Amino acid sequence: MREQGVRDFLLAKRKAADRLGVIDRQALPANQEIADALAAQQRLFEGAGHEENLRALRSEALRAMRLLERFSPRLVGPVLAGTATPHSDVSLHLFAEAPEQVAFLLLERGIRYQEGERRLRLTHGEHAFYPSFAFDLGGAAVEVVVFPERALRQPPVCPVSGGPMRRARRDEIERLLDD
Repeated sequence: MREQGVRDFLLAKRKAADRLGVIDRQALPANQEIADALAAQQRLFEGAGHEENLRALRSEALRAMRLLERFSPRLVGPVLAGTATPHSDVSLHLFAEAPEQVAFLLLERGIRYQEGERRLRLTHGEHAFYPSFAFDLGGAAVEVVVFPERALRQPPVCPVSGGPMRRARRDEIERLLDD
């Protein structure tokens, strides 16, 4: 995940199992164990380089959040958790009546984007697809997922912990950068 930029835990586990010849998939570590090992590896081997990369990504996240302020942006994922690698995107959740509002803002600002869709797990084991937009901002790759406004207080399930996904407001990211 760190070296090749694989973001999907299941895919990373399958690749590792194939490489190591592990047949019993139940013997593979949990997502939280992988995330903890990744964080420990970054602290041990990357040190200041990891901190610099994380700070740069969080600064770009803050810049994107300011640009998208009207959609109540929330930072999620490895940049928030502190486990971002040089391959990591800045991942934001936005909240709008219609995804087209986000597209119009990006067009107004002259930002080229690619549309997509993100499948996320919700509570009670359900899954839902949400529109997404990917674009570059200041050299950082940004992916935003657009939720209905009513979903602001209903985060999807975190693929690492299995609990509600942690989301951070702009002021929280400013505090992280100040520390």
